Amino acid sequence: MGFEQLAELRDRLRAEKQQTKAESAPPRKRKPSAPVKPREVDPAVAAIWPLQKHFPLAFPVNPAPKVPLKEGIFKDAEQHLELLGITREQLKLGISTWCRGNRYWASMVEDAPRLDLNGQPAGTVTAAQALHAKQQASRQRSQDRRNRAKSKAPAAAPVADAAVEQTAD
Repeated sequence: MGFEQLAELRDRLRAEKQQTKAESAPPRKRKPSAPVKPREVDPAVAAIWPLQKHFPLAFPVNPAPKVPLKEGIFKDAEQHLELLGITREQLKLGISTWCRGNRYWASMVEDAPRLDLNGQPAGTVTAAQALHAKQQASRQRSQDRRNRAKSKAPAAAPVADAAVEQTAD
């Protein structure tokens, strides 16, 4: 036999071996995965999503900076509940959550334009409002520092009773 014939025989035997192996092997069964628990969505976040979708200029998506909203924006947004597909309570939660936090307070600088739902100027931030926002941000930072300090500090060991029994020998 020549080299070509041996190579041909080798290839044919390999193909036959693979074919019999594939036919006789039981089909692989996939291991059932553990049921995936649906991720719970924060109700405030669920209320903010429709606001961001329908009013992107007033409710910009992160990392865009937040903008000061028009005073009375809740009443304006209330007229669009059906469009937003949320309840009045969800809207209230969404707007109140949106207007809390460092990103919003950072936007509240004196004479900054306040925007309506369509992104049009509707008033300005007063000096008193800017000061209030600055105080809120400062209060939040100090609260965050206290919380971090609490979580880093080791828990105090429980105090055991110091009663010692003395026995007479």
